[in-house]
Amino acid sequence: MTVVTQPWAGVITNDDERRYEAAGFGQPVGIGSRPALLVIDAQYRTVGMEPKPFFQSVEEEFTTSCGDTGWDALANVAKLLPLFRSNGWPVLYPHVAPKQSFDQGRLGAKVPGIMNIAEEGYRFVDIIAPEEGEILLPKRHPSAFFGTPLLSFLIERQIDTLVVTGATTSGCVRGTVVDGFSYNFRVLVPHDAVYDRTETVHKVNLFDMAQKYADVASTNDILAELATIEQR
Repeated sequence: MTVVTQPWAGVITNDDERRYEAAGFGQPVGIGSRPALLVIDAQYRTVGMEPKPFFQSVEEEFTTSCGDTGWDALANVAKLLPLFRSNGWPVLYPHVAPKQSFDQGRLGAKVPGIMNIAEEGYRFVDIIAPEEGEILLPKRHPSAFFGTPLLSFLIERQIDTLVVTGATTSGCVRGTVVDGFSYNFRVLVPHDAVYDRTETVHKVNLFDMAQKYADVASTNDILAELATIEQR
């Protein structure tokens, strides 16, 4: 896959890029023939009940919200869904399960607000909501693979390529990408269909994933690449 945009522009320096290029990182992996789409944590708690600027969304709704940046990214996730559904390719929804008192753990200590999310915050955002038959995977840790049957589902369906979307770029998306790479899947990350709380963190993690673990490109470029599967 050819990456025609550099979403980390303005954060990653020319020297940063030259160092990775000199070391031979960032080579494209491409796609296989059996893709699956992961829509991670696309719940109202990560974007708010309606698009609002970050600080307004955090102050008025959920402290875990990424605000209107998340809504923009989910609009691109919504572009991917029809292609997967029309081809019968799996769509899976790893998502944070409602927190119980016994879930406190280290995450509750690091991010106390995550323990006090209202019930409506756990609903899937309407524009990307799962359809009947699509796989819901409740999780309690960042990676969609950890403590879930995700790997079993992918093996049973002979999946070779993961398109990873959702939130957050630096957290659950990254954790899933690294594990997917470790299990030897081809991994694609549409940079405009994942989101985070700050542009800097978002861009740095996209760059690092692109160098080590995934092919990073725009939603439109990935759609075009996926369309070639139908022509083989």
